[in-house]
Amino acid sequence: MDNDKVKLTSSEIGSLWGEYVNGTMIDTVNRYMISIIEDEAIKGIFEDAISTFARQKKQLTEFIENEGFPVPIGFGENDINIGADRLFSDIFCLNYLHIMTLHGLIGHTTALSVSVRKDLREFYDSCDNDAKNMYHQTIELLLEKGNFQRDPLFYPDKNPSFIESEDFTDGIFGKGRCLSATEVISISFNIKKNIMAKTLSIAFSQVAQSKEVRKFLVESEKTADQHIQKFTSIMHHDNLPVPRSWETEVTTSTDSPFSDKLMMYHTGFLFQASQVYYGTGLASAMRTDLVTTYESIILKNIMVTKKWFDIMKKHKWLEQPPLAPNRKELSGEN
Repeated sequence: MDNDKVKLTSSEIGSLWGEYVNGTMIDTVNRYMISIIEDEAIKGIFEDAISTFARQKKQLTEFIENEGFPVPIGFGENDINIGADRLFSDIFCLNYLHIMTLHGLIGHTTALSVSVRKDLREFYDSCDNDAKNMYHQTIELLLEKGNFQRDPLFYPDKNPSFIESEDFTDGIFGKGRCLSATEVISISFNIKKNIMAKTLSIAFSQVAQSKEVRKFLVESEKTADQHIQKFTSIMHHDNLPVPRSWETEVTTSTDSPFSDKLMMYHTGFLFQASQVYYGTGLASAMRTDLVTTYESIILKNIMVTKKWFDIMKKHKWLEQPPLAPNRKELSGEN
């Protein structure tokens, strides 16, 4: 069928809307970072990222407008102060781009999985390829600069083996057992994600204009640190190394490069995205202490997200995505 005659589904519109808002947020941060980066190799990767999103943004806009939906406001010139003092080191900027590229990979794959119309599938396929290319670039440069942190190494057994003891699931009582390679995947990834959230919360809290926003960001930093400590304790118990922190990559600047709206949205984005990763970790956890750790962290995240939502709503900073038609209202029942 002709794509022009096939309407996009609610899921397809939802994915486009989310890609636009989140993409403009990250692009705004990238455009500030490229203004302060001194390393030419790092700057070159950011130039690629910015030009890639400019092309994607144009296509996202066309998809949304062609369906008759309003293009989201997202983030842009009103949310950035290019002349602000340096807030991050060059190497933190590169690590930021790497972590955000991981978010993009997952987001594009999810959007592709709910897309049916051919032109939209082809668009997300190209976005996925762009993200893969950026993923390789950021890792290669981090490795070159000696700043990519590999996960712990395990040593191979001679033969495959099967689970025979109930102690395999017991991380609190009994003998217990060491972490499995499949469990380390999520633990290590969640530590890295929380290090990013903590570092950004520290930076944002230094420059935020509103006392209410600063207070929330300080609480967010403490929450991320608590999560890091819980996961780190589990790793250290098995004598496994953990990724280093990035707090020292934040300068002492109090000159804000971003609007409070952007900084709040970015913080909420990271906390909400982390719920997905915690859920994945919970699903792969086979030790009781891991299960209880993930459950407590997920509950804490829900509480933080509620405070975030209240502040965003109060200041009218949170755009409303397209909603299903209210049939009762249309029929005059309400």
